[in-house]
Amino acid sequence: MSKKTWQISRRTMLKGVGAMMGLPLLEAMTPLKALSASLAAPSKFPVRMAVLYMANGVNPHQWTPAARGSGFELSPILSPLAKVKNDILVLSELWNAAADTGDGHYVKTGGFLTGTTITRTTGSNICSGGISMDQLAARKIGNLTLLPSLELGIEPTNTFVDTNVGFTTLYGGHISWNTPTTPVAKEINPQLAFDRLFRSSHGDTGANAAGNQSVLDLVMADAARLQRKVGKADQIKLEEYLESVRAVEKRIEFDARRKAEEANADPLVMKEIDRLGGRIKDYYADPAKVSERQSNHTEHVRLMLDLMVLAFWSDSTRISTFMFGNAVSGKNFSFLEGVGGGHHEISHHQDNASKLEQYKRINTWHLSQYAYMLEKMKSIREGESTLLDNSMILLGAGMRDGNAHNPRNLPIVLAGKGGGALATGRHLVYKKGTPLSNLYRSMLTRVGAPAEKFADSTGELEGLADAGFSGVSA
Repeated sequence: MSKKTWQISRRTMLKGVGAMMGLPLLEAMTPLKALSASLAAPSKFPVRMAVLYMANGVNPHQWTPAARGSGFELSPILSPLAKVKNDILVLSELWNAAADTGDGHYVKTGGFLTGTTITRTTGSNICSGGISMDQLAARKIGNLTLLPSLELGIEPTNTFVDTNVGFTTLYGGHISWNTPTTPVAKEINPQLAFDRLFRSSHGDTGANAAGNQSVLDLVMADAARLQRKVGKADQIKLEEYLESVRAVEKRIEFDARRKAEEANADPLVMKEIDRLGGRIKDYYADPAKVSERQSNHTEHVRLMLDLMVLAFWSDSTRISTFMFGNAVSGKNFSFLEGVGGGHHEISHHQDNASKLEQYKRINTWHLSQYAYMLEKMKSIREGESTLLDNSMILLGAGMRDGNAHNPRNLPIVLAGKGGGALATGRHLVYKKGTPLSNLYRSMLTRVGAPAEKFADSTGELEGLADAGFSGVSA
């Protein structure tokens, strides 16, 4: 531990004209008397919570580990999690009873985090039936951070009517609900998400506007002053953090330029992009402007996951959601070896061996992105713990099998130790019909937003902190 000579507030930010950047927890933010104790106790750090949603379910034959408890082996789809196996809980036999209404996708997606049944409608009078658990948490602890919550995604929300089931597709683009009739809009553009985290103003497009400059350039003077005042350990931590922000910013600019070039943008548009530099915003947000086949889907996803990590690392927010795709997502996964076609069509496999194999490969790709995020969080130190140790990162889907549309025995993985409140490295098998809402209540408690009741919960999910627990009999 380096000598600490200066005390700063936990809410200290780096500021510049048009920029405001949260900071990771530094030694200088911790009172001297509490410093040693806080470094030794993960629970002294804030607990973060994220939900990553997969559309269209999973190949049910390749998901569930054969054994339970700590002696389980990862299934083929879960195999990308090998490096973080001891940091995860695979949870079997949880279900969302309110979504068991016969509708294919929209009920499962719109009610995934609410535990309620959405109202059938073909218009704009949508109703989820409840508030999502992430927004309950945001109401209780969102005042502690710059952003109460951060909602991200990949595909734009659709507004047409799916005549096959008689639902507006608005439901398929949202898992987060601020009120039963108000979904929380997700950001799908990495540049705009980055701006939300690190810029204090928008819309300034003059030749010398702050909005056209790198965020790091705008706050560099403030960062240099801080570097001179904090100890050596904090200097190293701050430098690592700033380098990570810079790397993401550069990747966003490169990705936007590449997409614009692939779209064969006209010379006037390319000239404007050159003028804006890193502040490329709207030219690829509209899916009509860039071919889905040409875009780098994996890079888009990883940029969004990196932004979530930065948001948690800087304590800009402690609550976040991410949608890999909307309900009935037809994303073409032909960029994966051995896959030829759209996600939704392949998920309707009808037990065809070829489609089941392609389905598995798509699912495995999703788990690879999840693993990418978890491994990055595990590499970020917070005292004697890690950012992953002090988080709960849930990955799940609203249905088990895309062919059967079944909301029973949902594919659910929970990563991170929740500040020391979760005993990870196990496969837990619960009694059939155990409410998914029980897990949500457990997560709300651990993030500091306990709820006496949530949807159809019957209590908190048992065994999450008991290292010897492997599940209950059916």
